[in-house]
Amino acid sequence: MFTDTALLTVEEMGRADKAAAARGVPSLLLMESAGTAVANAIRARFPRRPVLVACGPGNNGGDGFVIARLLARKGWPVTVGLLGDPAKLKGDAKTNFERWRGPVKTLCASLLETAPLVVDALFGAGLARDLEGAALDVAEAINARGLDCVAVDVPSGIDGNTGEIRGAAPRCALTVTFFRRKPGHVLYPGRACCGETVLADIGIPAAVLGAEVAPTAAVNGPNLWTIPEPAAEDHKYRRGHAVVVGGGAMTGAGRLAARGARRIGAGMMTIAAPKEAGALYQQDAPGNIVKPVEAAADLSALLEDERYNAILLGAGGGKGAVLASMVLAVLKLDRSVVLDADALTSFADDPAMLFEAVQGPTVFTPHAGEFSKIFPDLQGDKLMKCREAAKRSGAVVVLKGADTVIAGPDGRAVVNTVAPPTLATAGSGDVLGGMILGLMAQGMGPFEAACAGVWLHGVAAAVHGPGLIAEDIPDALPAVLAALWDDGEAE
Repeated sequence: MFTDTALLTVEEMGRADKAAAARGVPSLLLMESAGTAVANAIRARFPRRPVLVACGPGNNGGDGFVIARLLARKGWPVTVGLLGDPAKLKGDAKTNFERWRGPVKTLCASLLETAPLVVDALFGAGLARDLEGAALDVAEAINARGLDCVAVDVPSGIDGNTGEIRGAAPRCALTVTFFRRKPGHVLYPGRACCGETVLADIGIPAAVLGAEVAPTAAVNGPNLWTIPEPAAEDHKYRRGHAVVVGGGAMTGAGRLAARGARRIGAGMMTIAAPKEAGALYQQDAPGNIVKPVEAAADLSALLEDERYNAILLGAGGGKGAVLASMVLAVLKLDRSVVLDADALTSFADDPAMLFEAVQGPTVFTPHAGEFSKIFPDLQGDKLMKCREAAKRSGAVVVLKGADTVIAGPDGRAVVNTVAPPTLATAGSGDVLGGMILGLMAQGMGPFEAACAGVWLHGVAAAVHGPGLIAEDIPDALPAVLAALWDDGEAE
């Protein structure tokens, strides 16, 4: 079960708040702790300066009154602007409004003229409609003027469940959220509005996870999986014999995938490709075995040897009936399978044929365009679409992008946050497919292998730094793996 890195929906976070109250943690204390956490984060990151605290009509606004009181107590020049009628405030928000001893002005964009720092305490993650009126004016003015903005929970206008922008949202330098992050913090475009995101402990007992709240989504990281380490008694076959089905024309994709699989630990690598391309594959890397394969019957004959335990198709294989027949032949074998690019889009005219063939551990690795061709009817946010795709297909689905989502047929989902923009280079997806293949060849389950492969892929790119090309990613892996094994995490 996901715990420390869990992503909670707005509804789940509400249940966590109620569970904390039921366990004896007063909601007023939670609000005080939330406001304290934000005030402390502001004081740690910004010099003392005039600040506008923009308060909404609900509990997010109540947090704002706490922040205003604590900053004023430390000598900060504070202006409070309230959206709505103070007489309509209720509960803990009303209590903290009354504790604030200073003036309260009606919120409007003109209040920003003397405030180089803004605290956005208008709406929390549960906003169910587009920003409008004064709230919209303030959000747009913050962006137009390039003001420093600190969001309480999420930037107002960001849907906490989806990361979608509801009309407008301020681009914040800092977001302070509480207990656990929400999907909107890590999915784009919301993630781009959050700036630095600080997760604050406000006193909600961790035990509510698993008891009252059972999260099914998390931020990807090494706490969710374990990379196989070579043992002293291992030999090459024990570490898995991976197969990359390569193309006859675009050979680079298969070669990159093979390199990714070997660098991540696969004991042996065979490239199955048309005979005319064999010499190129053989010259590329002496550690690869190259076998001539022209059609599904050839591939089936090769795979009669059960030591070939993980197969990747779609890395430059060429879209069409030949590749589709190979995919169907491999899926019958109940081996570990990774399907990328053309291996997926070859079924664009009949996706159900592909889904019905999935039997064993299978991973799909589409980018957004490929995803839309085999799941053309799926709507909604990225997390929702990926989950439904996994449920429909029976495969683990890796929906690639800056906020890659990995979802399993059982409903589990992970959002990856380690993906430097340098990964936007030709061939990086082929390397990723090969890395997932190599992990599955070593015995990792499809969901765990997909999560680990995506995370390691991003960290390797980050470690390399600027100037990255796809060929660099596998070569950065040894240092990342060494750090992971030695210290429990990679820098």
